[in-house]
Amino acid sequence: MSDKSSQDDELAGTEQPFVQHLMELRDRLVKALIAVGIAAALLFFFPGPGTLYDWLAAPLVAHLPKGATLIATSVISPFMVPLKILLMSAFLLALPFVLWQVWAFVAPGLYSHEKKLVLPLVVSSTLLFFVGVCFCYFFVFGQVFSFIQSFAPKSITAAPDIEAYLGFVLTMFLAFGLAFEVPIVVIVLARMGIVSVAKLREFRGYFIVLAFVIAAIVTPPDVVSQLALAIPMCLLYELGIWAAQIFIKHTQAPEEADQTASSS
Repeated sequence: MSDKSSQDDELAGTEQPFVQHLMELRDRLVKALIAVGIAAALLFFFPGPGTLYDWLAAPLVAHLPKGATLIATSVISPFMVPLKILLMSAFLLALPFVLWQVWAFVAPGLYSHEKKLVLPLVVSSTLLFFVGVCFCYFFVFGQVFSFIQSFAPKSITAAPDIEAYLGFVLTMFLAFGLAFEVPIVVIVLARMGIVSVAKLREFRGYFIVLAFVIAAIVTPPDVVSQLALAIPMCLLYELGIWAAQIFIKHTQAPEEADQTASSS
């Protein structure tokens, strides 16, 4: 009974008026926007919007026929597309600070065991998303563009549009970034008690089929990109099952830990 009351009192006296919460939220958002603005200003002067797009287009340009380049079919595309890349890069560069502002806003309202649950998930999900994007850029793009160009007829000169390429890249980045979140989804489902670890193991065969179906839908219609997405998803599912067991053990609430100890 005393353990229960001490847990209830952990946040006692930390309540704030609703208006004060809104003011703090406003301040946190302003700080996050300032951080994105500073990152955008730095990237504007070095390396510059044009160079950022050149880096983004490098995997495709490397597999185009000699002398071929990307083209702009819209009058404002040479300005708008690099600007979009600049803003996207600025947000990714400032993302750690943005997430810190989010954490600073919600952390005072969490119990200690909840902080042990939320903070690792925020950090690991961010890192896994970046790993998925890097895996797509440094490995998948090269394989996919090489495979596609091997099928191009000799009578065709490839000259992709820069806006179409940007849309393709963002779709692939999002697909691989979210696919690499599979361990986080598995951990959350197990930790919230929605699905047990044993059930997750039983679902393994179905998930393999699901991974290949998802890969066939969200990636280009080539075997390389589909395998590059489906196989990591299956491996990350296994990683999630293993991590869920450890995570559940170390993020239990005090009363849950007492119940587990008494039952054992």
